[in-house]
Amino acid sequence: MKKKSALRIEGELTIFRAMELKPILLDHPAPTEVDLSGVTELDSAGVQLLLLAKKTAMAEQRELRLVGHSQPVIEVFELLNIAGHFGDPLVMDSRAGAGAGQRSNSKTARGSHES
Repeated sequence: MKKKSALRIEGELTIFRAMELKPILLDHPAPTEVDLSGVTELDSAGVQLLLLAKKTAMAEQRELRLVGHSQPVIEVFELLNIAGHFGDPLVMDSRAGAGAGQRSNSKTARGSHES
C-alpha cells in the first residue's frame, strides 16, 4: 500500500502563489490529499492549479482528494459551479477539528502576498 501524504495550504491560493505551489502539488511523490481549510483567498489561478493537480493525478492513475474546504474556497467553487468536477465532498472543517498536526507525513504551504 502506498504511503499517503497531505498538503495543507494556508493563506492565499492566488496568482501570487501559484508558481510557488505548483511544484509542491505536482511533486513526486505528489500529495494524496490537499487540505484547503486554511485558504483565505482563491482566484482563477488557484482554481487552475487545483484543476491541473487533479487532472495530473487522474492521468497518473493516483488519488488526489481535496478536503477541509474553507469558506472562500466554497464560495468560488459554487460561483464557478465546479465542485462536482473534483469529485470530493464539499465539507467545511472547523479550524479546531482540522487536525493538521495529526498527520506525520504532511506538508504545510503558508504565506500571503501583501499588495
